[in-house]
Order: sequence, then structure tokens, then C-alpha cells
Amino acid sequence: MAQSKFHGRFEETGMTCQAPGCREPGEFRAPGYRPSGFDGPGEYRWFCLHHVREFNSGYDWFEGMSAEEILRAQSPVTGWQTESRTFRPTAGVDGMPRWADFADPLDAIGARVNGIRLRAEREAKMAMDGRFSPDEARALDTMGLGLETDRRRLRRRYSELVRRYHPDRNGGDRRHEDRLNEVVAAYQLLRKSAAID
Repeated sequence: MAQSKFHGRFEETGMTCQAPGCREPGEFRAPGYRPSGFDGPGEYRWFCLHHVREFNSGYDWFEGMSAEEILRAQSPVTGWQTESRTFRPTAGVDGMPRWADFADPLDAIGARVNGIRLRAEREAKMAMDGRFSPDEARALDTMGLGLETDRRRLRRRYSELVRRYHPDRNGGDRRHEDRLNEVVAAYQLLRKSAAID
């Protein structure tokens, strides 16, 4: 579906204008009854130029919002309040440096790149060893283990990481649940590995 430069026109959609009684081609998108969200893009309504202009003139983007939500949506810093993984207080746990640990952003970027490079080198070395698949090499890295791992060491490390990250073990702190899930998945893969004695 090609989009022309004229007011967001989508030519050759094969749609007819959805305004009652109109038979013009529906070449212009308008928000539908289901908005975009987690399940994918929302449904669009298709109108001719005349009816999309009419629709747009009466469209209320803030419909259904409270006064506080409208104020937040209109704020120039909207979206900047969301924390990414890198800026969370838990960033830097097990590996990557936290941005807040550096005065100069370029030093932080350099340390982060160095950490990524070292992790890739470790994974490549493990995979080249021949005993471990690439997935197993990543799992070993997740667990913080090396090539000389045996089943006893794997179980001990797993217990240690579960104690560290499980909310029942660390006072109900649920901030590390994603990390705990990664550890559990890595352990499940490695405990079945023929490469670990």
C-alpha cells in the first residue's frame, strides 16, 4: 500500500469511504474503534478526503482522560519519566555498569561497550570449545560460570543466585524477577547439558 504525499493519502487500498452514504474511495486513515496497543496496531477507519477532514475536525484525542492525564499528555517532558533498564537502580547487577556510576557519559558508553565485547568474547570462546552450544554458552554467562563447570558447581551457583534474586529471599523486593527468570531458564538448559559432568 503506497502512501502519497497528499495529506496522508493511501492510494489503491480498495476501501470505500466508511461515511454513511458515501461511495468515494477510502484513501485516508482515521483512528478506529480499537486503539493501538499490546495486541498490535488498532483498527483504522477509511474515509475520502472530505469525510476525513470532517472526522478530524470533531476528533477529541483527550476523550476519556482525567484532567491530570490531559496535563501529563500535554507536558513537554512526556515519555521522559519512564525508566529504561539502563537507568534503573538495579542496573549494573551482574555485569553491565550503571550509567549513574560515571561522571562522563562517554566513559559510561565505553564501559558498556567493553562489557558487551567481553561477554561476546567469552561466549565465542565457550562455543569454540566445542562442548557447548551457543545457547549453553549464553546460559553459562548468565549464571556467571566458565568452561570448567561441573554439576555440583552449577547447583551451588544456582542456589546462590536464587537466594539473591527471589523475592521471598530478599525481603519481598520484586525488582529482580526478570533476572531470576533468566537464571532459572539458564539452569534448566544447563542441567540437561551433556557437556557438564
